[in-house]
Amino acid sequence: MKRLFVLCSMFTVLAFAGGDLALAGPEKNPLKPRVPKAERGKAKKMKPPYGSTKKAPADVVAEGKKIFEGKGTCVNCHGKKGDGNGPAGKVLTPGPRNFTNCKFHKKRKDGELFWIIKNGSPGTGMVSMVPATITEAEAWKVLAYERSFCSKWHK
Repeated sequence: MKRLFVLCSMFTVLAFAGGDLALAGPEKNPLKPRVPKAERGKAKKMKPPYGSTKKAPADVVAEGKKIFEGKGTCVNCHGKKGDGNGPAGKVLTPGPRNFTNCKFHKKRKDGELFWIIKNGSPGTGMVSMVPATITEAEAWKVLAYERSFCSKWHK
């Protein structure tokens, strides 16, 4: 049922993108916050249950990778390298978030990124993933993995 929801969401995104299988537009304003202003302060205060993505245990990052590449379906848009070049992401305008952009990671708090996974990203093809596809606990693990795409994040 969850996979059906995700597939329907992707087809809806394709329909709103014009249905053409053209290459995706570039990532839109990568440093601009995506959490609505009214929600941003609360989102910034949210913390992962394991403390911080900078110090996420290796097993949490590994579990996040499994979810990112599996049931979370993140890999479909963000790609295996996290660069926003996944097969489904190629038809989105703006293109999916490029998690290899370290400037982006430096600018956003963990809670803001969790909010996006949970609620979706207004003005983009990013749909809400919690609770339809993954749990909140799984979303935090995915976030730990997403942060690992920035080689400077854990240093």
